[in-house]
Amino acid sequence: MAAWTGAAEVEAVALPRPRPRRAKAAPRRAAGGVVWIGVLAVLLVGVVALNVAVLRLNMQIERLGEERLELQAENALLESKISSAVARHRIEQQARSRLGLEPAADPTYLELRRER
Repeated sequence: MAAWTGAAEVEAVALPRPRPRRAKAAPRRAAGGVVWIGVLAVLLVGVVALNVAVLRLNMQIERLGEERLELQAENALLESKISSAVARHRIEQQARSRLGLEPAADPTYLELRRER
């Protein structure tokens, strides 16, 4: 058989052992996740608060629109009353000046009966 002559003896080479993973890496990831959850929660609360504010403003706008319509109707009624009051006074004034008419002091009523 063949023998290894003159060959250097083979030394046992120790392979490097893999390092165990650090246990601190997992808490860092968990802490980062907690931070992101907090940031998202704050953003969601902000969005909800903004939507509530917009809803309140829309309700206020609607209420003011209804009040505006009521005031416009009231103004139209008052303008009508003013125009009728002015018209009555103007007609009476023209009847006095142009036609020489005077208002009746005491009206007289006649009762007419048909004879059979």
